[in-house]
Order: sequence, then C-alpha cells, then structure tokens
Amino acid sequence: MRIIGFVGMPGSGKSVASDVAREMGIRVVVMGDVIRAEAGRRGLEPTDANHGMVGDELRRAEGEDAIARRCLEGVSRDETIVVDGIRSGAEVEYFKSVADRFHLIEIFAPPEQRQRRIAARGRPDDKNCEDLSEALKRRDARELGWGMGEAIAAAEMRICNDCNLDEFRERIRAVLEELCRS
Repeated sequence: MRIIGFVGMPGSGKSVASDVAREMGIRVVVMGDVIRAEAGRRGLEPTDANHGMVGDELRRAEGEDAIARRCLEGVSRDETIVVDGIRSGAEVEYFKSVADRFHLIEIFAPPEQRQRRIAARGRPDDKNCEDLSEALKRRDARELGWGMGEAIAAAEMRICNDCNLDEFRERIRAVLEELCRS
C-alpha cells in the first residue's frame, strides 16, 4: 500500500489537493469524514464544536491513532491512496507502520487566506461562527493540541498555497505525478 498524506491547518487547501488526486484517479480517504460520520451516527448537529468533541472522544476511547485506523477500513493493501487531514504524530506513525511507502505533504497557506477560504467554502461545520477569526484560532489551537505540529514537522515536503487556484492545482498535480512514479 502506498499512502500519500496531506497535513495542514484548516482552510489551507487540503480538499483542493484531494480533488486533484481524485481527478488523477487516486482514491482519497478524508479523515474528517470519519468524524462527521460518527457525529451523524450519534445524532449530533454538524458543528465545529460537535466535530471537535467527537474527535476528542474517539482519540480518548480508542487511542490517538483511532481516526487513522478507522479511515483505512476497507482499503485494499495494493492501492495507492491519498489521506486528507492527518492531525497528529500518532497518525503519521500509524500510516508509516501499515504502508509499504508513505509520503507526507504539508499544505500551507497564510492565516488570512485560510480564513477567507473557510468563510467561502460553505461547509456546515464552518457556519454559526459570529467571529470567524476567533473561531479559526480556537480550531487551530484544538488541532495543534491533537499533535498537528508534530505531523507538520514530519512532512517531507511543503506545498505553499499562496497563489491562484490553477497554479496551486498544478503544483499538487506535479508532486502527485512524481510520487506515483517513484
């Protein structure tokens, strides 16, 4: 199994990078989908607070790599996949332990751009925030508390999303093509 992981702060561009992977025919597993599905199963409203609570509870109950383990359920050992949304060093270590090849890519964008993107993307868990700047700071702090800083530090490369959409998509495509060839 070859795993290409994307790590980055909320709104950095991981979803766009994953869209490029899908267009290339690469299967994408979104770690946040595991949390959203669990929140839905519990009958919770799709808010950032509820998703954060579910993520915390899963990690406490099942271990720091709980989301990583759950997101690979049903994935074949002979696939190349992209994992969108790695949040901790424990998740990085899990993916390294199960993959024949593991590559971790940080997707980076400046905070002002991340805030604008979150405001524009329209996901249910991004709504109901009167002060998006404060909400983003809280979300960043929560995710850094899960160990995202360790995951970012473990990345072998950084793709900066400080350009227009077409240029960013081309940066992602070039890196994915290279990683899939090697």
